[in-house]
Amino acid sequence: MELRDYQLDAIQKMKTGCILNGGVGSGKSLTALSYYYIQNKGELSFLTGGKHSLMDDPPLDLYIITTARKRDTFEWEGEMSHFLLSIHDDINVYGNKVVVDSWNNIQKYKDVSNAFFIFDEQRVVGSGAWVKAFLTIAKNNKWILLSATPGDTWSDYIPVFIANGFYKNKTEFMREHAVFARHTTFPKIEKYINTGRLLRQRRQILIDMDFKRETVQHHNDIYVDYDITTYKDVMRRRWDIWKDEPIINASGLCYALRKIVNVHISRSIKVLELLEEHHKMIVFYNFDYELDILKNLYYGDDVIVAEWNGHKHEPTPTGNKWIYLVQYTAGAEGWNCTTTDTILFYSQNYSYKIMQQSAGRIDRLNTPYKHLYYYHLKTRSGIDLAIEKALNDKKKFNESSFIKF
Repeated sequence: MELRDYQLDAIQKMKTGCILNGGVGSGKSLTALSYYYIQNKGELSFLTGGKHSLMDDPPLDLYIITTARKRDTFEWEGEMSHFLLSIHDDINVYGNKVVVDSWNNIQKYKDVSNAFFIFDEQRVVGSGAWVKAFLTIAKNNKWILLSATPGDTWSDYIPVFIANGFYKNKTEFMREHAVFARHTTFPKIEKYINTGRLLRQRRQILIDMDFKRETVQHHNDIYVDYDITTYKDVMRRRWDIWKDEPIINASGLCYALRKIVNVHISRSIKVLELLEEHHKMIVFYNFDYELDILKNLYYGDDVIVAEWNGHKHEPTPTGNKWIYLVQYTAGAEGWNCTTTDTILFYSQNYSYKIMQQSAGRIDRLNTPYKHLYYYHLKTRSGIDLAIEKALNDKKKFNESSFIKF
């Protein structure tokens, strides 16, 4: 096994409590396991192409908290095989415990101590049960976080900052750094202060994997039609034409406007045209009504159609012609595909972070393709243009800023 230079550089800088920050497809999993290997007295020469040398036996128990999909597809098992580690006792060469589980089950491990945790696909934001379990685990174990997009705002870093001892709790962080907007129904941070301190703290824990991609991404915006008359009428009357009732907030109006632009027949026609050009295609979408449209299109008798969403968990299709319908929330991260060079975004997601993660599903170190093709279906409606601007600014679209109620 031989790591790339940027992976070796990252390992030299890593420490417990750090965030390994690498773009999608950069090899974070292998880098994290290599760091664990070195921490347990493995030889660096093995990572640079030399002979395998065993770690001290037993090494620290290893817990990997990842997405349900990565757990169920045994993606980590493949990476661990380089180090003779396995979740199966009869395969694992060492006498330690190895566990790979999903974030949904993190609370099961809050009583574990003196072990090594790899938190994959960073989920520790907010203040819910996952964060509380993470903070308990972090007190009593060695740990690292892996992320392609570590934080959209400073608030996203609060749990990691607390776990590193920078703050006692969220209250202290907010007191030191948050200025809240006045006259709002719910607490809303207007700006952050003392950001110099925050930048220094982030530099202490963020380990960037500086790698140069060999792939070339080609992003193509395709503008389709929409029902302008209906769009203007709903915008003016604030009336839900599907439920036949008033729209009472910004979220409801944005949903209605997006549905008007997303269901137009011109969008479906473009999907079929692109499949004629690219015979293997992943399609990302947001809503169930979009899935209904996509499932009911006639692609041809020889085209395999599969789904990954909250309803079905079907694997990536194989064969000469296929289309894979993936819902953003369910499939933006935690899986890879190197058998196609094409992704179609049927509609835009609000989050720049999710759009980046989704695009990364085919941009992997081991892809056989040099050129990757991304198609973004959108309209010139106000809602689509506003979402597009937020994404171009690398921000998350804010419904309340777009429409005032």
